[in-house]
Amino acid sequence: MHSTLPPQQEHSEPPRTAPHAPPPSPGGRAGRVAALDGLRLCAALMVVAYHWIAFGSGAWDAPARAVFPTAHLPASYGWLGVQLFFLISGFVICMSGWGRSVGEFAASRAARLLPAYWFAVLLVALVVRRWPTVNSAPSLREVAVNLTMLQEPLGVEPVDGVYWTLWIEVRFYLLFALVVAAGLTYRRVLAFCGLWACGALVARATGDDVLREVLLPYDCWYFVAGIAFYLMHRFGPNALLWGIVGTSLLIAQHDLVAAQARAESHMGHRVPHWPTLLLLVVFFSAMSAVALGWTRRLDWRWLSTAGALTYPLYLLHERVGWVLIKRVDGRVPAHVLLPVLVVAMLVAARLVHVGIERPLARRVRDGLRRATAAIGTG
Repeated sequence: MHSTLPPQQEHSEPPRTAPHAPPPSPGGRAGRVAALDGLRLCAALMVVAYHWIAFGSGAWDAPARAVFPTAHLPASYGWLGVQLFFLISGFVICMSGWGRSVGEFAASRAARLLPAYWFAVLLVALVVRRWPTVNSAPSLREVAVNLTMLQEPLGVEPVDGVYWTLWIEVRFYLLFALVVAAGLTYRRVLAFCGLWACGALVARATGDDVLREVLLPYDCWYFVAGIAFYLMHRFGPNALLWGIVGTSLLIAQHDLVAAQARAESHMGHRVPHWPTLLLLVVFFSAMSAVALGWTRRLDWRWLSTAGALTYPLYLLHERVGWVLIKRVDGRVPAHVLLPVLVVAMLVAARLVHVGIERPLARRVRDGLRRATAAIGTG
């Protein structure tokens, strides 16, 4: 099973409120929500631990449970970082889309997704082609298709296995763009959540492949819950929003049985299921704390810096990390190599963020905004 982090999200919160909606809650405030960056960092490290300690990659000379007799069990739950990131994504995408046109929304999403992704595809492909010791080298044709971020629907192998959830994120953005195009209001966002949930249930009941591809019936519950959490943050909690969150949690915990089985097939060992359920409850509880404004005091600047590193860290860590482990394992003790490698990847992520993401994201965003503006006046 692959794991991934959603791309770095914008935390801008426009002050405009929705007509026919409850007044904004004192818990909702403009600016970044630093606690979300902290949660994103925790999820990122969970995913890194899963891929480097628990995943059956073959990068280590011995099985993970022999190399890390204590750490391999908690790391075996690191794949759940994906679920936390989907929750965060629902919250942040709703927040960043408020008060924006669909063109501005699309430009902001492309600017966040593409620059670091393009760089990572090329770098990972170069590293794996040079040292195909853990994974087979991608062809130039596969690399070219991967640059479009459409490799999964086109049936092309990803350059890095973690990229599979990017296609889930993109489909969420496309669905949410429909309500952004109409103009986000409290009532319209609620209707979107209800219609999406009903459509997902129909997709599961009928087994229709097209509906499943479009409506994400096994992943939508995290995005829907994240959206409901943002509405709580902005307008205050109520019984309807708690009902959406509770329903999403109950359905999600049911689906985690199959998700854990897939994770175990890739790890090569079984783990107890109760920590999976416990972590899911912890994730929803943490997002509840953010939504209710209980984390407002956690406004530490370093959290924003750490949050900015998670997307490039996700893009780079898996196969590049496996190559480095394969080449160094046996020369350096594993308990020394692992923390050094984590620090090195964080430094690399910082360099990518500062040197690639920031300058290119600005150009992509400005270029797309000018293009959409021209469409509107044409």
